[in-house]
Amino acid sequence: MALTDPIADYLTRIRNAQQAGHRVVEIPSSKMKKSITEILYDNGFILKYKFDDDAGKQGIISIALKYNPDTKVPVIRKLGRISTPGLRKYVGSDEIPRIINGLGIAIVSTSQGVMTGKKAKAANVGGEVVCYVY
Repeated sequence: MALTDPIADYLTRIRNAQQAGHRVVEIPSSKMKKSITEILYDNGFILKYKFDDDAGKQGIISIALKYNPDTKVPVIRKLGRISTPGLRKYVGSDEIPRIINGLGIAIVSTSQGVMTGKKAKAANVGGEVVCYVY
């Protein structure tokens, strides 16, 4: 089965694993997914991650999901895909969306790599809005 949108699949796997209360989720690897995983980690949305490039054809990303220790509610409340293969969403550096007044992050794929909306704004580069997380 060929995946038409691997990034949407990545986000859905994280969403589903959280709803099922899993500790770890395994996702087929790609450069873009690795970058998104690093951004999620740097912004405190996941506990830890591991890239296993030897597993399978393209390697596997193992992500340890983060939950609130008291309420057991997932830290990631919403993951949304913005730019899809059928409808790409590009923005200039001045149009990068603020997610819930700065509480969430927009992940933007720019000419200088994948970064958060804040970083892209600071570097004054626009790009493709991949997804948002809060």
